[in-house]
Amino acid sequence: MNPSDFELIAGLLKQRSGLVLTPDKGYLLESRLSSVARRWDFKSFEEMVQSIRAKRDEKLLSEITEAMTTNESFFFRDTKPFDQFRDLVLPHLLTARAAKRSFRIWSAACSTGQEPYSLAMLLKEAESKLAGWRIEIIATDLSNEVLDKAKEGLYTQFEAQRGLPITLLMKYFTQAGDHWQISPELRKMITFKTFNLLESPASLGQFDVIFLRNVLIYFDPPTKGKILEGMSRQLASDGFLYLGGAETVLGVSDKFKPKQGQRGIYELSQTEGALAAAS
Repeated sequence: MNPSDFELIAGLLKQRSGLVLTPDKGYLLESRLSSVARRWDFKSFEEMVQSIRAKRDEKLLSEITEAMTTNESFFFRDTKPFDQFRDLVLPHLLTARAAKRSFRIWSAACSTGQEPYSLAMLLKEAESKLAGWRIEIIATDLSNEVLDKAKEGLYTQFEAQRGLPITLLMKYFTQAGDHWQISPELRKMITFKTFNLLESPASLGQFDVIFLRNVLIYFDPPTKGKILEGMSRQLASDGFLYLGGAETVLGVSDKFKPKQGQRGIYELSQTEGALAAAS
């Protein structure tokens, strides 16, 4: 790939989504964007870049951004975070929110919806403890294409079985041809919204739990810090932030600290927690 072509597309992606691509990822650009070029009737990737140089078509740039920021997802990914939610986080919320009987969860960069639906299944399994509670799950992503799929809740056989216990598949899904669709009851539990993590999350409101798993790895340190700072303002003083197993706040942000004895879970630092409690 022509270095100047790479620099142009990589720069646009950084500006629009925060995604950072190093020059050794040129192959990734071509492989993911070739289908976009074909849909737009360009003869090649290079011809598409030439068109962008001549005219910044917003619809084309949006398609390019969506194609590059769509990430793989599957049900109950890595298992442990969901065990932690069931065994640690949920019991805490049941006690700490007993007076108002409500809490809110944010699944950020939710892709095709497997993460928020996994959480919805866990909550349904604990339904007897949550009678009379109001629970909101907000799931966001930059890509409208993946959000449309998430809202539909329709998955291939491979997607439905990947990470999902057969008991939950049979309990919460119905077969639709060669696909599986999650129940309307669970789909109603989640509100899907388009949201760019580079923006302030203030419009989404305050949350008791934020899932930001396997997302920060795509950003440079200043962007990671900006995202974490925004989330620190929207997390309850005793709330929980989930990051991926390969991610950390150390050396990136002083707004959060690791929760003692719990890998992948973070809580507000003492100063930030005090500020959140006062607001």
